[in-house]
Amino acid sequence: MVTLNHIPVVKSEMLIRRPVEEVFEAFIEPKITTKFWFTKSSGRLEEGKYIRWEWEMYGVSDDVHVKEIKQNKRIVIEFSDENRVEWIFTPRIDNETFVTITSSGFTGDGDDIVNRAIDEMGGYTMVLCGLKALLEHNIDLNLVADHAPDDHV
Repeated sequence: MVTLNHIPVVKSEMLIRRPVEEVFEAFIEPKITTKFWFTKSSGRLEEGKYIRWEWEMYGVSDDVHVKEIKQNKRIVIEFSDENRVEWIFTPRIDNETFVTITSSGFTGDGDDIVNRAIDEMGGYTMVLCGLKALLEHNIDLNLVADHAPDDHV
């Protein structure tokens, strides 16, 4: 039996060649976010609010609590299972933005925690790739839906 000495923290990062204001807005405004991540949202992210996100093709939804928003710098949310996700937006030269997504607070037994961490790493990397294609090239790659097409409801 393997024992975890530390609960994993997942980090996914990507350079997006767009201004920080535009990249930040893509995660705040569901009209944009639904083009590369979830399919439906109950509203724009605002600090202190609870927002419902849906992935309709999988029949999955969750209520996220928006814990903190610092305009063009940081977003922190907490999912209903207390998993915490933080986005850091670092402006770079030539109107580029380096996005870091960190996910933490995994619960369950060791196998559950490790499997969830692996899924989250891949998932947030996919989200960043989809965002990059959308903002840099105006292409909707449909990554989230196409990742597991046999799981659609």
